[in-house]
Amino acid sequence: MKNKFINKQQAAALINNGATICTVGMTLIGAAESILAEVEKRFLADGEPRDLTLVHAAGQCDRQRGNQHFAHPGMVKRIIGSHWGLAPRWMEMITRDEVEAYCLPQGQMVHLYSDMAAGLPGRLSKVGLGTFIDPRLEGGRMNRRTGQLPHLVEHVVFRGEEFLFYPAIPLDIVIIRGTHADGDGNLTTNEEAMKLEILPAVLAAKRYGATVIAQVKYQVANGTLHPKQVTVPGNLIDAVVVCDDAERDHRQTSSWAFDPALCGDIQLPVSEMAPLPLSIRKLIGRIACRYLTPGCVINLGTGIPNDVLGAVIHEEGVSDQITITVESGIYGGVQAGGIDFGIGRNLSAMISHQEQMLYYNGSGVDITYMGAGEMDSQGHVNATRLGDICPGAGGFIDITQNAHHVVFCSTFTAKGLDIACEEGRLLIRREGEVRKLVNQAGQISYNGELARANGQKMHYVTERAVFELGPRGPVLVEIAPGIDLRRDILQQMDFTPEISPNLAVMDGALFAEPPFNLAAQLTATPYQQK
Repeated sequence: MKNKFINKQQAAALINNGATICTVGMTLIGAAESILAEVEKRFLADGEPRDLTLVHAAGQCDRQRGNQHFAHPGMVKRIIGSHWGLAPRWMEMITRDEVEAYCLPQGQMVHLYSDMAAGLPGRLSKVGLGTFIDPRLEGGRMNRRTGQLPHLVEHVVFRGEEFLFYPAIPLDIVIIRGTHADGDGNLTTNEEAMKLEILPAVLAAKRYGATVIAQVKYQVANGTLHPKQVTVPGNLIDAVVVCDDAERDHRQTSSWAFDPALCGDIQLPVSEMAPLPLSIRKLIGRIACRYLTPGCVINLGTGIPNDVLGAVIHEEGVSDQITITVESGIYGGVQAGGIDFGIGRNLSAMISHQEQMLYYNGSGVDITYMGAGEMDSQGHVNATRLGDICPGAGGFIDITQNAHHVVFCSTFTAKGLDIACEEGRLLIRREGEVRKLVNQAGQISYNGELARANGQKMHYVTERAVFELGPRGPVLVEIAPGIDLRRDILQQMDFTPEISPNLAVMDGALFAEPPFNLAAQLTATPYQQK
């Protein structure tokens, strides 16, 4: 029987010039750091492997580690991914035209792995229509260099309906991570904080005869792994590297080397969380939480939603009435944020990344809360390319196109905005230098016209104003107490919005430290099952 266990130098040597590599992970969770860093070390020393194509579904970096090890001119010729918001070197390379960069929706990429595994030529989906993914707009191309190349995505009509076709991407190498591996290569993910899309990616690799390399924490004896705990059968794995420094290179997540609560091994005692201070982010989260209804299932996107809304829901004592989900596949619990997005403690359930995206793409959540960079006069929202910053889509497009109700959470202006809450009123102490309500969005991540045609409900929530998507575009429906409509709102926008004849002033309780009694509002507006 072939010995599958090799060292990280041998693993790096398996990658040839021009290879197409797929890595699996989200933020730093699941990143095979030992292998990725060794491939980088080989390139810096020998100039090889070079001219690679890097394929990845979710963002896989914590600003320092992860697949950012591949962010060197000449090492990667083409990157096909969904998100680089935590990968500054990748964003710099994309902006400087040092790599061919394509952005595809995160959910479509994990589904594409399954379609590839099944021997299909690609994936047919409505996700991405009318956005920058659509080849009639930008085709997912993220820089000038890529703009000279053919589209990866095709617009097609099938049985009288419009779709996008995402073609299969033949793979040469797939790099994954797990917890244990036995002598046959059977792999578990027991201590991982996410299930991810490991098996679909491996099965896609096998369709093309690609090499699968796994990094693990422990080598165990044959016959010691429970079959139900095996995530990838050994016959599908070609090589295994045992990490020699788990504290550094096999961290459960960026901030924790290992916490049994993050993989569900233990539940921590329920204790009172210290309330978040009433910052502008918490204020926006409070305003947005008013759309919650009893029994609703919500998604929290990265940024203000994930970092704030869960805490507000807990503080207001309504956690038992709301099902919180995150695109990584977690349900309930207390979510981590920032560079540890996608994990949580005291979860009620954890499913795979791919399965979660099936849910989001199919039935859709009741409400998704998402961050936003700018909104224009048509209700188009840009969250994917803001000037020279190109974070990409992540799961944004998959989730916002299919949710029943989309609530964007954003400051009204950016760069220098300073506010205060005084006696139940909002005070603008310094206005931001950058306007976020613009005539035309720099990139269409969310298509307001398509949303209106589909009858989707949408709100754009800021600290001083709330807009609702109306038949002709954004409608101003609420303003904060203490705010001057003309000076603080209309004069800080590039377009003049429709103003509701029933323009309301928000409850002053939102702008004071104590809880604002969200529970009573939930009772008053029960959720009606769709």
